[in-house]
Amino acid sequence: MPMPQVYFDASRDFDAFIRDVRDTCLLQTHHQAYHTLRAVLHVFRDHLAIEDALRFAGVLPPVVRAIFVEDWMPSPPRPFPDRAMLQAKVKAVRRDHNLAPDTAIADVAAALRRSRIDVRALDRVLAGLPEGARDFWAVDNEA
Repeated sequence: MPMPQVYFDASRDFDAFIRDVRDTCLLQTHHQAYHTLRAVLHVFRDHLAIEDALRFAGVLPPVVRAIFVEDWMPSPPRPFPDRAMLQAKVKAVRRDHNLAPDTAIADVAAALRRSRIDVRALDRVLAGLPEGARDFWAVDNEA
């Protein structure tokens, strides 16, 4: 079996994606965009069972998938709180170095949907996740 093209293109695609996150979040650097993306992904996974998190990870682009699972110490999932609480959790990740905007979750969701992701596969996975998962990744025109 040949190596999947998605792995050949992973660095280029991630560079484009992180630039989109940076610009959508109105951040200044790729580092700020990375930390915002990481916070959004890690807050989301905290509300998923292992099986659900792995199904979600399976539709992510390779580098984003790696960030999603990095430093993961699975614990029992908690129900999704409201958007304001989720955003507060995103902003609390590395609080002293966090420049995530109040719109970070929606901004990252929009950038993810604009990336080379299979949006139909993403929506199928989200539909099978716990209540609140689909709303987490909704963008303004879906809400």
